[in-house]
Amino acid sequence: MKNGRVYISMKEGLLFPSGSAVVNTKGKEALSKVASVLNTSKDINIEIEGHTDSIPIHTKMYEDNWSLSTARATSIAHVLIDEYNVVPAKLVASGRSEYDPVAPNSTPAGRAQNRRTEIILEPKLDELMDIIDGKK
Repeated sequence: MKNGRVYISMKEGLLFPSGSAVVNTKGKEALSKVASVLNTSKDINIEIEGHTDSIPIHTKMYEDNWSLSTARATSIAHVLIDEYNVVPAKLVASGRSEYDPVAPNSTPAGRAQNRRTEIILEPKLDELMDIIDGKK
């Protein structure tokens, strides 16, 4: 919990092979559990944020860390939508690249912590305001 939002942080190794945005079998299993909660909660918005470490990537598929982080968030969104029927209108997929680290990038352990995807759940504030204003 942070700032009224719930953060589900998933390590790179759980979801993806190194340098890839293809969700692996273990990742899909983990996402099925998350999706079951998402599908029962109507009044939340879901943001999927991809994060990388500070080691630059430059491959045929991913020009830089921004490309990889956004591709990973989009891949997770597609799994949630296509395989687990999460409502697409509730999702936002974004990439933070290396710019929101949770640990120093100066060590292998720190870089491993920074390579993550976060699924952030936030209440729909417009509906909360309607309740407060007596419209619901």
